[in-house]
Amino acid sequence: MKLIHPPSSADIIAASDLIRPYIETTPVLHSESLDQLSGSRLFFKCENFQKAGAFKTRGATHALLCLEEKERSLGVVTHSSGNHAQALARAARIFGIPAYIVMPQNAPKVKVEAVKAYGGKITFCKPTLADREETADNIVRQTGATLVHPYNNYDIIAGQATVCHEILQQGVKPDFVLCPVGGGGLLSGTLLSAHYFSPHTKTIACEPESANDTLQSIEQGQWMPVKNPDTIADGLRTSLGALTWPIIKQYVHQVVTVTDREIIYAMHRIWERMKIIIEPSAAVPVAVALKRLPALKDKTVAVILSGGNTNLDQLPWQ
Repeated sequence: MKLIHPPSSADIIAASDLIRPYIETTPVLHSESLDQLSGSRLFFKCENFQKAGAFKTRGATHALLCLEEKERSLGVVTHSSGNHAQALARAARIFGIPAYIVMPQNAPKVKVEAVKAYGGKITFCKPTLADREETADNIVRQTGATLVHPYNNYDIIAGQATVCHEILQQGVKPDFVLCPVGGGGLLSGTLLSAHYFSPHTKTIACEPESANDTLQSIEQGQWMPVKNPDTIADGLRTSLGALTWPIIKQYVHQVVTVTDREIIYAMHRIWERMKIIIEPSAAVPVAVALKRLPALKDKTVAVILSGGNTNLDQLPWQ
C-alpha cells in the first residue's frame, strides 16, 4: 500500500524487510589513509556496490512493491538523468512490467545504455525539469502507467531511508552522516532514519556549489528551486521536491557545498586509496569530509557513497 505521509520508523523497518530479497546489503568500508586526510574516522557506506549501481534501487523497488497488482501491470513511468532510471527499469524487469523512462538529452551515455540493457523504453527530452515533467505526464496519459517520481514520493523516501537504517544495523554509531542531496529522497530518508534510530547522530547535507538549492532554501527559510544547474555531479542537478523539503527543513543539521574541483579531487582519492569506483555525485560527501570541518575533527562519520555509475571513457582527471 502506498504511503501518504512521511515514513514512520515502522514504515522504514517494513520497507527494509520488503526489499531485502531484491537488493544487496552493501558493505561499510574504512580507510586509514582517508582518516588521516580528513581528520575524522570515516566509514563509507558503499551503495556503489548496489544492484544497478546506486542506492536508487532501494526506493524504486520499494515503490513498485507498494503498487496494487492491477496498477503495477500497466507499467511505470519516470524522468531521470540516470540512476533512478536504471533502478526503475531493473525493478520493472523483475516484475515483468513495462518501464517508460524519460531522460534528458545530456544524460551520461553509460546510464542510457544501462537503462536500455534493463529493458527500459526511453524517451529523450530537453534537459530542463519542465520538459522532463511534461514528457512524463504525456506518457502517463497515453499508457495508463503509474508515475514513480525519482524523489517526491513517500514510498521512494522510505526505500532510501533503508541506507542509513542499514548503516546503523551494521554496527556503526556515527556522530555525523554525510549525505549527498539533489532532489532530496536519500537525504530525507537518511534524516528520518537518523532521527528515529540514532537521535544523537547529526546529518549534514552535501551539495555542489553550483547546484545549491538546498543551501539557499535553508538560508531563505523557503523552498528555492534552481534552474538548469551546471555541475559534474549529474545526479545532483535536480532541485528539492514539495515532499522532501519539509523533512529536510525540519531535521537537517547543516548544508555544506563543494566545488567541482573539490568533487573531482575527492573522487580521485577514493579510486586511488580505496580501489573502488564511485561517480561524481557520490564524491560530494567525500569532498565535504576532506574539507576538515572543525565539527568533524576526531568524530565518527558515516559517508554515503551513493553510486558508481560513471563513464570510464571520460574520467574527469584525464
